Amino acid sequence: MSAAIWFMAMQFEPHVNPPDDTDHDHAHWIIVRSGHVVIEAGAGSLPFGSEPPASATGPHHFLGLLDGRPVWAVDLPDEDEPHDWHELVHLRSLYTRVPEPEWMLAGRAEQIIQWDRTHRYCGRCGSETELHQNDRARQCPACGFLAYPRLAPAVIVLVERDDGKILLAHGRQFPGRFFSTLAGFVEPGEGLETCVEREIKEEVGIDVTDITYFGSQPWPFPHSLMIGFNARYAGGELEIQEEEIVEAGWFGPDELPPCPRGAMSIAGRLIDHWLAN
Repeated sequence: MSAAIWFMAMQFEPHVNPPDDTDHDHAHWIIVRSGHVVIEAGAGSLPFGSEPPASATGPHHFLGLLDGRPVWAVDLPDEDEPHDWHELVHLRSLYTRVPEPEWMLAGRAEQIIQWDRTHRYCGRCGSETELHQNDRARQCPACGFLAYPRLAPAVIVLVERDDGKILLAHGRQFPGRFFSTLAGFVEPGEGLETCVEREIKEEVGIDVTDITYFGSQPWPFPHSLMIGFNARYAGGELEIQEEEIVEAGWFGPDELPPCPRGAMSIAGRLIDHWLAN
C-alpha cells in the first residue's frame, strides 16, 4: 500500500487503481476543467455519491482514498457545462470555500487531468498513447515511451539582512503593486542551493549565504513543486532584472507592502514564520 499523506486531521492514501476492498459509495468526485473545479452550488463542497454527476462525462482517474473514501478526478469536456445545482470555481478562489485537504486534492486532480489531456500522443513517435495499468503514466504501444505527469521544481526564498529586514520584490506577473519572496525554476543539472544563489543573483544582483531548507508545497499553477528556503544577505547592491522585476526592497516587520500572508502559499508561510520569530 502507498504511504499515507496526512492533511491536518484527514488521511489521504494515493493510489493509481482502487484497492480490491474499496467501498465506492460516497466517493469524492473532483471535476475539473482548465483550472476550474465543480462544487455543489451554495454548499461549498465537492460532489459526493456512488456515481459521478451526470455532467462528468470525461475521462476518470482514481487518485486514492481520503479517510477511506475513494477520490476520483474527472475531466469536464470543454463543450459541457455543470448542471444548475453545481458551480464552476477557479482553483485559487476555491481555497477558502472547501476544507484545505479537499483543495489540495483538487490541485492534484487538475494537474493529472491536464497531463492526461496533453499527452494523448507520443512525443517520440506520434502514436496515440494508452494509460499504463499500474503506474501514473501514459505509454506508447508503438515505441514503449512513458510519459509521467509533468512536475516543475522551483525554489522560493526569504532573504533576511543582519538588521532584520527581508527582501521582497514586485514581479511583473503580479497585478497591481504586490510583493513576494523571490522564486525561480530549477534548471537541468542544477542543485537546489545552487538554484537559490543563481536566481537571487540574476533577479536582484546580490549574494546570499546560510541557505537552509524551510519546507515544500505542491503548487498547481500549473504544475510546480515549490521548495522553500531561508537565506541571509551576504553582499552586493540591489540591481533588479527588469524583464522579471518591477521593484525590490528591504522591509521590516512594521513596513511590509502588500504581500502574501497565511497558509495558501508557501510565500505566506515564509513571511509569517519570519514575523513570528
